[in-house]
Amino acid sequence: MSERLKLDRRRFFQLTGGGIAIFVGLGPSACFSQESRGGYPEDLNAYLLIGKDGRVTVFSGKIEMGQGVLTSQAQMVAEELGVSLDAIDMVLGDTDRCPYDRGTFGSLTTRQFGPALRAAAAEARLVLLGLAAAKLGVARDRLTVDNGVVTAPGSSRRVTYAELADGKRIARLVGEKAVLRAASDFRVMGKSPRRIDGADKVTGRAQYAADIRPAGMLYARILRPPAHGATLKSLDAAAAEKRPGVTVVRRDDLVAVLHADPEAAAAALDLLKPDWTTPPPGPDDETIFEHLVKAGGAPEEKASRGDLAAGRARAAHVTRTAYRKGYVAHAPIEPHAAVAEPKDGRITVWASTQTPFPTRDRIAQAVGLAAKDVRVIVPYVGGGFGGKSADLQAIEAARLAKISGKPVQVAWTRAEEFFFDRFDPAAVVEIESGTDAGGRIVFYDATVHAAGERGATPPYDIPNLRLRSTGRMSYGDGGSSVHPFAVGPWRAPGANMNAFAIESHIDAMAAAAGIDPLEFRLRNTTEPRLRAVLEAAAAAFGWKPGVGPSGQGRAVACSTDAGSYDALMAQVRVDRSDGTVHVERIVAAQDMGTVVNPDGAKMQMEGSITMALGYTFSEELRFRGGDILDRNFKTYRLPRFSRVPAIETVIVRNDALAPQGGGEPAICPTGAVIANAVFDATGARALRLPLTPERVKEALAAAAPLRAAG
Repeated sequence: MSERLKLDRRRFFQLTGGGIAIFVGLGPSACFSQESRGGYPEDLNAYLLIGKDGRVTVFSGKIEMGQGVLTSQAQMVAEELGVSLDAIDMVLGDTDRCPYDRGTFGSLTTRQFGPALRAAAAEARLVLLGLAAAKLGVARDRLTVDNGVVTAPGSSRRVTYAELADGKRIARLVGEKAVLRAASDFRVMGKSPRRIDGADKVTGRAQYAADIRPAGMLYARILRPPAHGATLKSLDAAAAEKRPGVTVVRRDDLVAVLHADPEAAAAALDLLKPDWTTPPPGPDDETIFEHLVKAGGAPEEKASRGDLAAGRARAAHVTRTAYRKGYVAHAPIEPHAAVAEPKDGRITVWASTQTPFPTRDRIAQAVGLAAKDVRVIVPYVGGGFGGKSADLQAIEAARLAKISGKPVQVAWTRAEEFFFDRFDPAAVVEIESGTDAGGRIVFYDATVHAAGERGATPPYDIPNLRLRSTGRMSYGDGGSSVHPFAVGPWRAPGANMNAFAIESHIDAMAAAAGIDPLEFRLRNTTEPRLRAVLEAAAAAFGWKPGVGPSGQGRAVACSTDAGSYDALMAQVRVDRSDGTVHVERIVAAQDMGTVVNPDGAKMQMEGSITMALGYTFSEELRFRGGDILDRNFKTYRLPRFSRVPAIETVIVRNDALAPQGGGEPAICPTGAVIANAVFDATGARALRLPLTPERVKEALAAAAPLRAAG
């Protein structure tokens, strides 16, 4: 046993008082898959504790931002341990109490962290059964467990988990692949219990970062540049400093006013007189596409197979098109917020973040402390979608707390939220492809500009293929890539653009070949999971075959993301007079492997599609160089519930496969299926998202001469 485990044992039991603790080692010696192990350090992490009262405490570095993992993680433990869901207490996102985790993103909680969590619970079950066997004098393999009670069959002898854990200090390491329960034996997984966080959220008891109020807390308002790239030449703070109770802080790049009243802090900020140097104008929301193509440099080959020239020679129909999409903001209900409290040489930060441990490390570096002297606690997060990963507000709060020696809250305004967002990237995708006389895809040649490669390879049987990419997604500071400001994770970052381009193009190929779009897709794939979701969607939708444009206003699109397969079908009606598209119905079929919580999975599918209506119809950031023109919802328009169509979800059961990602896949093909449905209704092919009424009318006008010529 390593010395590290002894130290972890000692400290852990000092904090908890005893019980049965299960640690998981996810280093190379453990027999977990690389995906399950990915990103975890080679040390030992406590994942759960069975206390003397029989309650089970689960320690998870993941966070709850509305996706339901608070409940689904508890379900996984309850299933493997053999206890009721009511017996489980969840501790999430506390860097002092929870095991290290890279963060909650990428639809990885269930498919990557889930196996380790289930293994810990399975190991705990074995420990408890071993203790019960000794106490009851019965072989372990003859014992049964129900709701935390171990029973010897054929007798009244029984013992509870609470009795077995009482007075114990047992630490066990899961160092080999645990035997997990089969889906056919599930009692808790595969069900849809009431959400653990539901009551608190609907009654208003739930606390978010901005709700934390340590005694003596000051509110901070921070001086912001007028545009990305602007630098501060000089500052006159005399008027602000004369206000009673106001403290003006200027430290390197940080200028802030502090006050015990938030309105007084905001008023003092308005009194500052800064002089800025602004950068020369750069691209805007219309010229950005030309910029991305030119600035991206030489294309880099990302995937290749077969012989493109041979494929072109076989092609009876060739389709060549470019697709575009603008920047999209995260726009969560809860803006970024953090509260930092300095005390006894440490700083505790309550932060609205998806990445508590990386945020802890960034704070430690920023304030000159060791990581052990910084604690990050994540309350509920009011929507993240990948956008709450950088956490500048947490660093700002910690810096100001250390400077002032008092607790400080930094809560961004909506304007700050838009300005400092790391947007889903604007992008251009160029595709040339061809089909033979039998409707088989014989070549596919694509170049992705500035969106990355996630979801950029078509999920079809294409013998001759090349995928190239230019530019890069910075995931960092603005100006470090071809983008004029920072871009980053946005619920399947880049994949929604790539799916829009691929599936719009597949639809165009089907029309050129004179083949029904569903039949065309089925004809070009032997992947059983893709075929299964296509067929399930068609059955639920009541698909009526027809070569596009059929005039029905219906369409299909599919994609694969986070290990899951999705097929969507949509029905739309287009008002030709004003270019408005009315989505009447969407059917979504998804294969995500074993499903932990069916209602939660359906909610994620519905939420993905609803969010996707934004990038499909209205969400596109307006900017001029580094100046963000959209700073609130008056001009940046999210989808309203009045425009949300009937959404029917179909979960394609696949219990032979471990749980896969569910939080992002359905968002990917939504833009494509609606654009394809517009084409099927009108014959107009929209090549740029969002599908604003003006762009739809332009597409209708462009299609009219083609129809006349035809």
